[in-house]
Amino acid sequence: MPLSYHRGMVRTDVYLKVELVLDEQEPVERVAAEICRTIRKLHGVRHAEVLSTTERE
Repeated sequence: MPLSYHRGMVRTDVYLKVELVLDEQEPVERVAAEICRTIRKLHGVRHAEVLSTTERE
């Protein structure tokens, strides 16, 4: 069996719910993209994406 960097490592999907309070002029897409960029900087994060946004009152 060849040695692998991923030996003993498990890929895991983590689903987060983030509730934001934004100024009406602040585009939610820009804020969501910035959250993804920040998460991608963490060690071990291979992919982060926004799947959906929902406005609430």
